[in-house]
Amino acid sequence: MKITKKSTSRLNTTDFSNLRFGTVFSDHMLVCNYKNGKWGEAEILPYGPIAMAPGSQVLHYAQSVFEGMKAFKNDKDEILLFRKEENFKRLNKSAVRLSIPILDEEIFMNGLDELLSLDSDWCKADKGYSLYVRPFIFASGECVKASSSEEFTFIIITSPTTTYYPGEVNVVVETHFTRAPRGGVGYAKAAGNYAASFYPTKQANAKGFTQLIWTDAKEHKYIEECGTMNIWFRIGNTLITPALSDSILGGITRDSVITLAKDSGIEVEERRILISEIVEAYKNGSLKEAFGTGTAVTVNPIHSITFEEEKMILISQEDSFALKLKQQLQAIQKGSAVDTYAWTSKVLNMVNN
Repeated sequence: MKITKKSTSRLNTTDFSNLRFGTVFSDHMLVCNYKNGKWGEAEILPYGPIAMAPGSQVLHYAQSVFEGMKAFKNDKDEILLFRKEENFKRLNKSAVRLSIPILDEEIFMNGLDELLSLDSDWCKADKGYSLYVRPFIFASGECVKASSSEEFTFIIITSPTTTYYPGEVNVVVETHFTRAPRGGVGYAKAAGNYAASFYPTKQANAKGFTQLIWTDAKEHKYIEECGTMNIWFRIGNTLITPALSDSILGGITRDSVITLAKDSGIEVEERRILISEIVEAYKNGSLKEAFGTGTAVTVNPIHSITFEEEKMILISQEDSFALKLKQQLQAIQKGSAVDTYAWTSKVLNMVNN
């Protein structure tokens, strides 16, 4: 793999005590192009602008998919990636739905190792820090005809980060706008899904809410996701999360939490959840807590849920399932607990850069 190193690192001029999620980028990026029916050789370049023609199809038709991953540094100065195989599988699952050619596993896995090894100093071992990893593929062919591109670009960039939501998370149930209908691309990590969510989310933000709870497109009666997260409710001592469908993204953190909860003796139900069921559980006192899960947020408690004119404030529980599961998950991710699930993998080729 060809590697062109950045002449002067920005590492020493980066204020790690004042990071905003996703706004600071590491020194290098991995780039690989698809032309003439095959993926070419990947190379690592200094992070920076890329050449793109105005006719690039991604700019017109949003033919693009991406992943979100995290790398962690343990107390041995080793970098650990969490469930990278699942991210690779989901990237290609999304690619198939968007008519994007499947990426070779060797390009993805070797590219991760080389890039993270080169920029290892950007991954801090301090508590609360991680390196967010963003692999993505987009249509780079030049054509304004509404058709699938014949050329694509795969890139991996990384960003040092801390907390995604720095304060309380207050959400509102959305019953007009739709994130994804059945039969659409809701299960894919497609760029257009997120673009379509920005307007209703911005409206909610203006009213003081952090995020939206998305409901089903047909009736707006069933809960599906919560902004950037899969959503969970604790009713009594049972954890309930919406069952996966083609309108819900299958979260890797969601899957991990299901495993951890079940192995901790917590009953878990994956099923359709009516908004009215949550309102009733709040009124009768059985709704103990709600939280979201995702790569960026890990496990994030929800402070309040507003539906129509009713605001349901959730009191912190001494025996919080969210806190317990977050601690278990983060201990595995950071390598401070035994990984009996073989979820973490060390970055190979670690060198002193």
